[in-house]
Amino acid sequence: MHQYHQALKDVLKYGAHATDRTGTGTISHFGLQCRYHMADGFPLVTTKKLHLKSIIHELLWFLAGDTNIKYLKDNGVSIWDEWADENGDLGPVYGQQWRRFPKLEKTDEMKDGEPLFKAGSVDQIVDLVDAIKNTPDSRRLIVSAWNPAEVPDMALPPCHTLWQVRINDGKLHLQLYQRSADMFLGVPFNIASYALLLHMLAHVTGYEAGDFIHAIGDAHIYSNHMEQVETQLARTPKALPQLRIKRQVSSIFDFTYDDFEIIGYDPDPGIRAPVAV
Repeated sequence: MHQYHQALKDVLKYGAHATDRTGTGTISHFGLQCRYHMADGFPLVTTKKLHLKSIIHELLWFLAGDTNIKYLKDNGVSIWDEWADENGDLGPVYGQQWRRFPKLEKTDEMKDGEPLFKAGSVDQIVDLVDAIKNTPDSRRLIVSAWNPAEVPDMALPPCHTLWQVRINDGKLHLQLYQRSADMFLGVPFNIASYALLLHMLAHVTGYEAGDFIHAIGDAHIYSNHMEQVETQLARTPKALPQLRIKRQVSSIFDFTYDDFEIIGYDPDPGIRAPVAV
């Protein structure tokens, strides 16, 4: 994970002090890109321990189209607690946009000479998998979580806003555009989550796992994370672990938590830091 360490160093070197929505204050650098080769191992940060349960269950929750934290809470995951309302709802966040992106559908009915429309939706994940299988040379293999009409209703507008798949030379590659990135707490989770998604998509479509490319807009380190970042950068990255999918899964929606095994993950101890809400 030398790429991640270098990204932290770049923010410290080139970033500028900036204000932010949370009132915490950051060092912010605009525009970063890192590439992680799945052939080198599964990109889990090794210079601090990550909570694998949270990473895996959150991704399964996204893919299920869920926007209530009950599933996460039932599985010991608390990373969304600060943003949920009293009923556990988050509004139309990732799960809804991935699986039920709103659209208007024309009906056969007319009024005053004009067609009437009804509310419908697009399942972007179903469409993506079908397109990978049927038109693998497409440059339109894109899933968007950014819906301007519904951003005001979201507890937290999507930080990882859009991702694109590309099939090239028998490998499935995935690039994420992330508009805002908490480099210390959030980014290690984001890297692992989308690398896992890449492996899952490759598995169900019959391709080799290729590269994860992480493009970041606002890359920032919070002012109350500086000591933690220095602690992490003083550590030396270790060999990456391997991901094993234990059984043959035919549908992207049929994966369970127990299908994944991380082999050889030997991280340094965790480093605690406050979450900016």
